[in-house]
Amino acid sequence: MVADQALSITGHFSGFGTDIGQLKKRLKKMKGAAVFDTFPKYGAAFRRRFGIDNEQALALFHQTVSMKSVGNLTDFVREHMLEPFDVTPRIDALLHHFDDLNRAHAAVLKAKQQIERLTPLVADCETHTQLGKEVGQLRECREALAPFFAVHKKKLLKKRMANLTDEQTRLTRKAKALESEHKEQMARRDDIRQAIAENGGDRLERLRADIKRFTDQKHKRQAQAKRYADLAQDLAFKPVHTRTDFDDNAAAIQDRKETLEKEKKAHANRCTHLSMNFRDLKTSHESLTEELTSLSARKSNIHARQVKIRRSLCHHLGIDENDLPFAGELIKVREDEAPWEGAAERLMHNFALSLLVPESHYRAVAAWVDTTHLHARLVYYLVRQVPAAKPVDLHPESLLKKLIIKPDTGFYDWMEQELASRFNHACCTDIQRFHKEPWAITKKGQIKSGGRRHEKDDRRDLTDRSHYVLGWTNEAKIRTLKQQCRDLEKQMQGAGKEISRLEARQNTLQEQIFNLIRLGEFQDFSDLDWQAAAKEILHLEAEKQDLETRSDILQTLGMQLEALETEMNDTEKTLKQTRDDLAGNREKQNQTRLMADTCEQDLAGWAAMDPDQATALYRHLESLRKNELPAHTLTIESCASKEREMRDLLQNRINNLDKRISTLAARIIRAMHGYRRDYPLETREVDDAVSSGLEYRAMLDQLRADNLPEFEKRFKALLNENTIREVANFQSQLLREKETIKERIARINRSLSDIEYNPGRYIVLEAELSPDMDIRDFGQQLRACTEGALTGSEEDHYSEAKFLQVRSVIERFRGREGMVDLDRRWTKKVTDVRNWFVFAASERWKEDHTEYEHYTDSGGKSGGQKEKLAYTVLAASLAYQFGLEWGAIRSRTFRFVAIDEAFGRGSDDSTRYSLELFKKLNLQLLIVTPLQKIHIIEPYVSSVGLVYSPDGKESLLRNMSVAEYRERRERT
Repeated sequence: MVADQALSITGHFSGFGTDIGQLKKRLKKMKGAAVFDTFPKYGAAFRRRFGIDNEQALALFHQTVSMKSVGNLTDFVREHMLEPFDVTPRIDALLHHFDDLNRAHAAVLKAKQQIERLTPLVADCETHTQLGKEVGQLRECREALAPFFAVHKKKLLKKRMANLTDEQTRLTRKAKALESEHKEQMARRDDIRQAIAENGGDRLERLRADIKRFTDQKHKRQAQAKRYADLAQDLAFKPVHTRTDFDDNAAAIQDRKETLEKEKKAHANRCTHLSMNFRDLKTSHESLTEELTSLSARKSNIHARQVKIRRSLCHHLGIDENDLPFAGELIKVREDEAPWEGAAERLMHNFALSLLVPESHYRAVAAWVDTTHLHARLVYYLVRQVPAAKPVDLHPESLLKKLIIKPDTGFYDWMEQELASRFNHACCTDIQRFHKEPWAITKKGQIKSGGRRHEKDDRRDLTDRSHYVLGWTNEAKIRTLKQQCRDLEKQMQGAGKEISRLEARQNTLQEQIFNLIRLGEFQDFSDLDWQAAAKEILHLEAEKQDLETRSDILQTLGMQLEALETEMNDTEKTLKQTRDDLAGNREKQNQTRLMADTCEQDLAGWAAMDPDQATALYRHLESLRKNELPAHTLTIESCASKEREMRDLLQNRINNLDKRISTLAARIIRAMHGYRRDYPLETREVDDAVSSGLEYRAMLDQLRADNLPEFEKRFKALLNENTIREVANFQSQLLREKETIKERIARINRSLSDIEYNPGRYIVLEAELSPDMDIRDFGQQLRACTEGALTGSEEDHYSEAKFLQVRSVIERFRGREGMVDLDRRWTKKVTDVRNWFVFAASERWKEDHTEYEHYTDSGGKSGGQKEKLAYTVLAASLAYQFGLEWGAIRSRTFRFVAIDEAFGRGSDDSTRYSLELFKKLNLQLLIVTPLQKIHIIEPYVSSVGLVYSPDGKESLLRNMSVAEYRERRERT
């Protein structure tokens, strides 16, 4: 509320009950009074009555209430000596014009992108159509293969049928002649047999039959005897000549078999044992090889399994392996103390395999170890920074004196203390000394701890370097492991040879057992006695020869019968072959007729075709047969294989084209899907199918017909005529504000030149361009946006780059997604021209205006200096903002200044300086200050308000004039 008359609480602000609205109505009816609902209107009425030109002057008045010093000169000048420039309307205009430009740009880009995406899509659709036609033609050729080869086959079958008919006639005549000849031979044979029977030929026939029977029996027994003899020889059995020999061998077979099976079993057991030993040797060799591979990639002697655990841990936690060393990597035995190396390794082995974890990694390492199955044992120590400790009193013969800690490690202090507390063992060269020491160790590796516990672990040789883990070099361990690998390889080689020898012997024994089983299959000596059959044959041959020599007629007839039977056999064979040939000829004729019928069925396909199409297909296929297939002569039998070859040829081409079509169709569908997804409005009536290619062709034709250059021309016009010109105007306005600030600083400096800051010196404010990168970049962006934009040439200034430059600035004015608050702060900073400057104060001599001292801010000054600079700048600000003149009195000028805790930290001189300064401006002061400064303030004030608390519970205010205050002070 603002009123031009005096008001009181009881007279004007009481008697309205609980309805504040009634009070407002009553106050509004008062003459010269105004009630406001918002502060801006109230502030304007307040400034109007007190002659305050702007809100910044009122803000300066508020600032003086709590002002003690100028904390940052630049901030003070910006906030209280320069008026802000409202850039919101300008930015809104930029955003409005850019929206039009952006729509035009989007239209141009959209049309370009649509054409760019539709052009290959439509081309792919046309290629797909063309490939489909080619596949269709190839399929027609493939389907016409059967009738095509049927034509060729029909010609060949017709020729074959004529040949088969001629051959049948010839064979029929030959068969009839042979049948007649065979009948005549049978008649002659019957006559000869009758004559032989009449001359004693029946006994001769029986003799011949018996001789043949015994001859067959002899051959069979000879074969069995040979097989038996071979088996017996392989098994070292004696040859069989009599039944006794056979029975002796039969009795020895079972015993020999049992002996061989026992030997085989013993060899099998030995082979199994050696195989297990070989497997153990191989496992050890592989373990050593893995250890060697690991050692060759590093310098330490730590076992590969422990290194593997550390590598996995560091990989998952992103820690350098050097940050997590094993204790053994930081310790080694001195070279001149090598005889004690084995004992040191035995004593410190477990500790050496412990991982050292700095406190910074401890939580992550502990969590990983807890949640991970290590498949091994891991010990790690939390290593904290240890304070510098007093040197440990080591035993004169301490093992630690034979060790070296790696000097460049950050764990040195911790290691030194840990080793001293755990391994301060005396090195004893004789057992008597060992008895006396409570903590001791011998070269043989016996360890004594606390005077009671003794340990000596000889499971491994003390000098076996393969298990050493101390030191940061591993050449010696690698040499040892390589030698062990070579020793294992020799053992494996020997074991392998022995296993091979045993397996070969087992195979030999198994073969002998099989031969024994085969030999046991012969049950009786008569199965082998071929000599008895041979003797019987000799008797029968003698009787037969006797009969034959007694009759020349019988011999002649026998010779005639034998010759005739030979002729008959030849005739029968020839007749049989002829009949077979006839049967084969008839079968071939039947097959030829069936093939001819099949050809007629295949040829039915030609009848359904258009004659011209059939002729074209035949010529095309004939060309393929001659040009694509290897050189050949077509036969009935080869027709099927050539048809398959041509079918495979055509099918391969079809398959290749189908793959291309399938790939192309998938690409077309993907392109259509993406196009429909990105442009749903234009594609709402089409779908993702190759068959929709015509619709996409129509879209492309329409886009090309829509004249894209016209869209680009419109975009250029909007870019040059509206947006860039608006940016240029915005830039010009900011530059004008920049010049205005320079002018205002000059006016303030005129006020400061009238103030004697120190004897003979005055203060000048200096304005320099801000080094802030955001502000500098913003200026460069504005210049880039407007360079060459107003020359009048539309064609030369259109470019996508220019649009992107403008958009970069506009998007930050608007606020980018996810960065709205950041961009809002950026916009406020770079468009407030006051932020384009940083300010400093220069103290100069009045006589020649040379600089005495330069102040960038009040930092580094004493309390009095800060207070003095603050009030000097404040006085100049008040003079500027309130329009004051030195020594002039204006009744309508607002001259009231309230200063809280004034002059509390300054010197008496700076306090008097400030008061004299405010006095020159005729300011009305309300000063709140500690009591100790009252003697300085007294000459400049007319009344005093004394705040005191007599009982320490509540404060009291006593108002009095300065004269009354002095009088009371003198009385007390």
